[in-house]
Amino acid sequence: MANISPTKSNLMQCRKSLSLANLGYELLDRKRNIMMREMMQLIDKVSEIQGRIDKTFAEAYDALMHANMTIGANSVSQIAGGAEITDDVTVLYRSVMGIELPTVTLDMPKNSLISYGLHNTNMLMDETYIKFMQVKQLVAEAAEIENSVYRLAYAIKQAKKRANALSNIIIPRLENDIRYITGYLEEKEREEFTSQKVIKNMNSKKEN
Repeated sequence: MANISPTKSNLMQCRKSLSLANLGYELLDRKRNIMMREMMQLIDKVSEIQGRIDKTFAEAYDALMHANMTIGANSVSQIAGGAEITDDVTVLYRSVMGIELPTVTLDMPKNSLISYGLHNTNMLMDETYIKFMQVKQLVAEAAEIENSVYRLAYAIKQAKKRANALSNIIIPRLENDIRYITGYLEEKEREEFTSQKVIKNMNSKKEN
């Protein structure tokens, strides 16, 4: 038996709640599908950018090895140690179905790509620098994508949990309450109709 008073007002409230629960389930299902499509697109990008990172890393280390051979590992180490530490990463957010996804921007220098002096360096050192800057840019892009995938995956999991709660618990319970109240009220109406009929027949006999 449903734990609810079988009244008409409760029946109206249950029907209203059921309508809202069904609407909520549809919206959650739609939201989950949109987030799934967004996440699958990002997963494809993760695979693509990881390949680019691996390739560029290999090229950067190859250039570094040749720079070490031509100008010496000590000189390369001194140049690397003198590199300026910059805070050139900007993180903004965009909303996808209410989920805040990061947009990572790396502010690369426009006018002077090379940030070290030209004394005791060569083209191989320049190539090493450029390749590692490219790696830095790719890593920023990968961080944006992977963080977005993580946030979307968590949001999809939460949406699925809420949708399952609506589908498996709340909606069936409301449907059960509606059946119980409807059945009770219909039975009560039949009893009242029968009682009125009996009373009417008794009055009719008295009049005769």
